[in-house]
Amino acid sequence: MGPLDLGFGAASIGNLYRPVADEDARAVVRRAWEAGVRFFDTAPHYGFGLSEKRLGSALAELDPGQEAILSTKVGRRLDPRPDADLDSLRQAFVSPEPFESVFDYSYDAVMRSHEGSLARLRRKRVDILYAHDIGSFAHGDDHPRLFAQFMEGGYRAMRELRDAGDVSQIGIGVNEIAVCEEMIHAGDIDIIMLAGRYTLLEQDPADNLLPLCARKGVKLVVAGPYNSGILAKGVRAGGTPPNFNYEPAPPAIVERVGRIEDICEAHGVPLAAAALQFPLMHSQISSVVPGMGSVRQVDAAIDLMAVTIPDALWDDLARQGLLRRGLQEAG
Repeated sequence: MGPLDLGFGAASIGNLYRPVADEDARAVVRRAWEAGVRFFDTAPHYGFGLSEKRLGSALAELDPGQEAILSTKVGRRLDPRPDADLDSLRQAFVSPEPFESVFDYSYDAVMRSHEGSLARLRRKRVDILYAHDIGSFAHGDDHPRLFAQFMEGGYRAMRELRDAGDVSQIGIGVNEIAVCEEMIHAGDIDIIMLAGRYTLLEQDPADNLLPLCARKGVKLVVAGPYNSGILAKGVRAGGTPPNFNYEPAPPAIVERVGRIEDICEAHGVPLAAAALQFPLMHSQISSVVPGMGSVRQVDAAIDLMAVTIPDALWDDLARQGLLRRGLQEAG
């Protein structure tokens, strides 16, 4: 495993869905660092600054030379909410930070967001800056207006930050394919973080997006490699099927995952190992970033990355129509 193949997704240490103690968050980051992980992804939205604060604090001790590769995001400003119930679930986080995140892709908002992130992360610069959740998946019919705002303001700010050397790469962090292609045609970006759309279950980016990225020299980071958990846990153990894309998995997905799981079992490979390693077979994918909310999950990800997967497994998946032919040679 290379130092950037496996990234640390820091949403969980922003108290995603549930509180995480400060000492537990610090232990998770420390374990990832000790295991050789050097790529860490966060965002102001994750716990309304809490994830960045915790990650910055932990890395200040572990990485005094600032050798880690850090990515964070812009596009959501943090507005004060002094009346917020800090013990309740707010925008998917249970955070002690009295803020809420509000979409804002303007020039000034992006510049202020970047400055705030640097302060929370205790860094002079970050390596990668993504525009967070631009696209119809997040904004529906309001996407054209917000995309225009971004191109006129936020994107210009990101270009200036890159040109000045304050960040090394700029791009977008999204959950959909269409806006990736739109952004590549609209501007000059270096990298895309794509969550949940290029997995053992979803390979549509192979049709147009990945070839387009290859032509334009744009790298992809794949987040959400387990499709909200179903590719980590599988469906053959019985009980209620895990979620797929944050919702109960429909029967067709359960059936497809079962077929993939059976082939993995026939080759003695955990389903989760195949799911985690699959994206990295393509030459345009630079890293895969699962969520890591506990030391146990960090250890599990390290072990899964170390599993040797025979070519015959990918061949069998392709023969069964579960993997598009040629993807196993794409890297």
